[in-house]
Amino acid sequence: MKLFLTRLVLNLEHFRQWLIAQLVFGLLSALKILPADFAIDMADRLMRWIGPKTSRHRLMLTNLANAFPEKDEAERQRIAHAAWGHMGRMAAEYVFLDHLFDFDPERPDAGRVEVSGIPIFMELKDNPRPFIVFTAHSGNFEMLPVAGAAFGLYVTVLFRPPNNPYVAAKVFDFRARRMGKLVPSHAGSSFALARQLEAGSGVGVLVDQKFRKGRDTTFFGQPVKTNPLLAKLARQFDCEVYPARCIRLPGNRFRLEIEPAVTLPRTERGQIDVDATAQLLNDKVESWVRQYPEQWLWYHDRWNIKKTL
Repeated sequence: MKLFLTRLVLNLEHFRQWLIAQLVFGLLSALKILPADFAIDMADRLMRWIGPKTSRHRLMLTNLANAFPEKDEAERQRIAHAAWGHMGRMAAEYVFLDHLFDFDPERPDAGRVEVSGIPIFMELKDNPRPFIVFTAHSGNFEMLPVAGAAFGLYVTVLFRPPNNPYVAAKVFDFRARRMGKLVPSHAGSSFALARQLEAGSGVGVLVDQKFRKGRDTTFFGQPVKTNPLLAKLARQFDCEVYPARCIRLPGNRFRLEIEPAVTLPRTERGQIDVDATAQLLNDKVESWVRQYPEQWLWYHDRWNIKKTL
């Protein structure tokens, strides 16, 4: 009887996840029928309405209050509503990603995507070597590996799959056809990335994810755990590390930026300092977020404070 109940519960959970996935796929398919700009703007308005009604809105406002104590409540509410809108845009942009990324190196000013740092893309492509590109959950970060592929620069990307296995499978297939090699974030992902660097290839990492057992650092002046993976890989392979980000511009346009390689702090023995590098990454992401606060995902529990709310 106990085994029967266990199987029943598991089957019901699988059915629930399947049902949610079908609903998500249906909504995205419906969006694809619409013109891209209309669908993206509509998703923005819809999420500005739905988001503040969810429990995550309280977490978002708490995060904003901790990060920007100098801002008043009205300004934090404005940022929060705009951040919900950007989340809606992200979902709609996913549907139209092939259409949105229209950058042509021969006509760099003709489309809705502009790229800053083209010489860096080309130099990395023409002189293959191990390197790491890091970014954050800001703007449409999914466009960065797509941009690399457009320049013939294929980077192995570490990503966290959605919890829903049906959605995860669909997302993995979508990303793999447009972004090249993908490494799901799990216990063995560091070895997979190390193999790519050892082979002389580049890897891409999101560095602003919640991490429970990382190094002690600060982010917006608040204590936070930071994943030491990038710093450890850079130390092991002594490779260059490049910051990159996507910025949403008015009129459903985008600017993709890859910056010159950063100088990583080193210990007295000349090795890359893992703790100081983890802090350097946080500082870089914080500078990006301060510039465009509404484009970062404030709804996720980066500071691990949800349990206290």
